[in-house]
Amino acid sequence: MNKTQLLSSFLLVSTTVLFFSCNDKKKATPAQSMGPGQMQALTVDAMITSARQLSSDIEVPGTIMANESTEIRSEASGRLVQLNVKEGAFVQQGALLAKLYDGDLQAQKRKLEVQLKIAEQTENRQGQLLKIQGISQQEYDLSLLQVNNLNADIDIVNEAISRTEIRAPFSGKLGLRNISPGAYITPTIIITTISQVNQLKVQFNVPEKYGSLLRLGQSINFTVDGSQKTYNANILATEVMLDENTRSLAIRAAVTNTDASLIPGVFAKVKIVLGRNEATILIPTIVVQPQGRKKIVYLYKNGKSAPAEITTGVRDSSNVQVLTGLDIGDTVITTGLLFLRPGADVKIKKINL
Repeated sequence: MNKTQLLSSFLLVSTTVLFFSCNDKKKATPAQSMGPGQMQALTVDAMITSARQLSSDIEVPGTIMANESTEIRSEASGRLVQLNVKEGAFVQQGALLAKLYDGDLQAQKRKLEVQLKIAEQTENRQGQLLKIQGISQQEYDLSLLQVNNLNADIDIVNEAISRTEIRAPFSGKLGLRNISPGAYITPTIIITTISQVNQLKVQFNVPEKYGSLLRLGQSINFTVDGSQKTYNANILATEVMLDENTRSLAIRAAVTNTDASLIPGVFAKVKIVLGRNEATILIPTIVVQPQGRKKIVYLYKNGKSAPAEITTGVRDSSNVQVLTGLDIGDTVITTGLLFLRPGADVKIKKINL
């Protein structure tokens, strides 16, 4: 290859490189020349804040309880000679449910009663002698002491006899019977159970932050599985201290409308209305952006996005209450939140109610 051909090839390559370089510069020039004020505005949706009604409520699990419920046991050990437990029956307070053998105690009582009769006669005669100074005061006091001792012994036997009788501690419905007549029982054996099912309670626990918001007599609602009915109850009492493990407060409420669907031990879904605010600002929870310890929302102002720091209150499944930072009538941006920056150009596409 001579010098002329070599020079021609070099000029051709140089011209080609220069041509493509000029085209790249021409394409890049418009984008590079576009300033911040010429960037395309971000299209977003927004909402206008208004006064809305807010019901602050919580739902917690609970358990239906009888007003009174206890296990029926014997205070003494012995053979069962009488059993008046009819399963599922209603009994009155003091009704005899079971009777243990007390033949030995009855015999001991009769023996003491005979001794008492003789001792009383002796005390009576010595009282007459004391009046005429036929005996000393000490001799009379000994005979009177014998009478008093025998009366005390009879009282002890009567108390032992009463413990052989198992009676209903209150009016209620009997449960299932666990023994049969003739069985030998001890205080550890459960004869049956008794419950006051005509008056029921519901017990539930609430987190500690809500404990101070509840008051005696406050009305609550609850439902149970297997029934479409909503039941009402009024708070009776609260525990005096929080549970250290769950940090919750135990509460009991008296049920005001009972029916056959409510059985002690049934699981209940308790709904408690903590308060009602007739004029509050609610915004979607998703528009709140945490920044450190702050909570930020973006407002639409004169075609720009403007951050506003807010404080929030109670929330439900989709909305949160705004306590401070917003006024009624503010336009809150609800979409495009990841691309928003303070002072960015925005364009409203749709306003949601």
